[in-house]
Amino acid sequence: MKVRYEFANGEISEIEVDDNLGELLVDFDRQEYNNDHKETRRHISLDGMEYEGEAFLSPENTEEQVLKREDMARLLRAMEALTPAQRELVRRVYFENEKISEIAREEGVSHVAIHDRLKRIYQKIKNNF
Repeated sequence: MKVRYEFANGEISEIEVDDNLGELLVDFDRQEYNNDHKETRRHISLDGMEYEGEAFLSPENTEEQVLKREDMARLLRAMEALTPAQRELVRRVYFENEKISEIAREEGVSHVAIHDRLKRIYQKIKNNF
């Protein structure tokens, strides 16, 4: 069996080989072709990511994103030091935007009492941050 090789410089060479070896080489070539073809279907060229001369990059600074994630993780750890009642107060004031006066009225305490609770919460978070 003759096996044909084409080199990168365009030169072509044919070699006479045993039929078993030739079939093996043809099978290897077929596998290489299939693998190359499979890879090109799954991936796109980075050149394809450009639109009107600009690459599609994240507008956010990667370092800034990492720092924000670290700060958020530290804040969550600090929040774990709070009691359930303190976490509930933080949730109501900062995530549900309830007014301190409404919470105080609901709990039957003064506005100052809720404000003092928040000050203690701030201090506890600051100490654990």
